Amino acid sequence: MDMGLHNKTALITGSTKGIGKAIAIELAREGVNVLINGRNNEEVELTVNEIRSQFPTTSPQNAAADIVDMKQRETLFEKYPHVDILVNNMGIYEIMQYEDVDDATWEKYFRTNVLAANGLSKFYLPRMLKNNFGRMIFIASEEAVMPSGQMPQYCMTKSMLLSLSKSLSKLTIGTEVTVNTIMPGPTLSENVQQIIEGIYADDKMSFSEKERQFMASNLPQSEIQ
Repeated sequence: MDMGLHNKTALITGSTKGIGKAIAIELAREGVNVLINGRNNEEVELTVNEIRSQFPTTSPQNAAADIVDMKQRETLFEKYPHVDILVNNMGIYEIMQYEDVDDATWEKYFRTNVLAANGLSKFYLPRMLKNNFGRMIFIASEEAVMPSGQMPQYCMTKSMLLSLSKSLSKLTIGTEVTVNTIMPGPTLSENVQQIIEGIYADDKMSFSEKERQFMASNLPQSEIQ
């Protein structure tokens, strides 16, 4: 499929593994020069080299930074002042009961899952509008609209991203810039697999059985069963 993105530049946050890495690979397949982001420089460099090997006609770059840190975001902006596509993918999550979520945890999730994405969007959106081209995508979750009750601190941030994305989309009316949200269901990323294995560490079930049990017990509202 030719999506007309050849030689565009895309910054995908949290793109050394999971959904972010999968997005980076597919964009590179379309001829996009992807900026790989993560906090661990070695993991970022490994992913850059992997994509460069798979798609040698593209130019993947190392955009390692902790984007929660404002100073590191500013350094990233200096290095990459222009992107055509921004995928706000980076986020944290863990299963927690409401009574166990203290104020420090609420603040941590807000800074990590919301303020970091907002900081990037606030920098790049005006530049996209000035160039009259841009694609901004927020990776939220079905938990934004169908919370399971298993991780309220995470669901809250994904609902906020959905609202932020909708608000920003109103600023692009009449332009060639778009802002959208993707709300994936449960995805078997490396982190999710570790969570499932941790919950059923002492169980002799196969992993596929553990996966089904996890979905039925923890995410019965999900359409993915």
